[in-house]
Amino acid sequence: MRPVTSSTTSFPTSWLAAAVFAAAIAIGGGLMAAPSAPDGENGRYSMTPIPEGVLRLDTRTGTVSTCTKNGAGWACYAVPDERTALDAEIGRLQAEVEKLKGQLAAGPTVSGKVDEALPKSDPLKKAEPRNAEPRSTEGERKIEIPLPSDQDVDRVMSFLEKAWRRLIDMANRVQRDVSGRI
Repeated sequence: MRPVTSSTTSFPTSWLAAAVFAAAIAIGGGLMAAPSAPDGENGRYSMTPIPEGVLRLDTRTGTVSTCTKNGAGWACYAVPDERTALDAEIGRLQAEVEKLKGQLAAGPTVSGKVDEALPKSDPLKKAEPRNAEPRSTEGERKIEIPLPSDQDVDRVMSFLEKAWRRLIDMANRVQRDVSGRI
């Protein structure tokens, strides 16, 4: 067996140290070598062509804008966000609910027990006239519709019969007039 000398042990440890150092530089240098993309160049905004111009998506905030070219140059206008409008309406309704709950809680409370007994009849209620219509058991007025007499039915039938005959006579005259002209 040979005795271990310092030259043979220093080679593997120095090689390992060099490899670790190279890896650290490669990893650290790679991070430093890739600078962040500027806001205007494929970094912050994503553009998609549309018939009116360009649709621009802000990748940081998520806002969407439509950009169109007019006489003065390009102009971008934010597209209304439906979610923002819904969130605003939800917030408004929640605030209104809280306000109404506060009003309800602050309102007068009615206890379960009343000091005086309630009157059995209403003192402000007017007395019914003697010839009033009969009332049903629920306290509502009972409506009675009188049926027509036989004489009334005969008069209506006579009127309808005359009207029908006149209509038939008129149709016959129109038919004769049309057939005579043809």
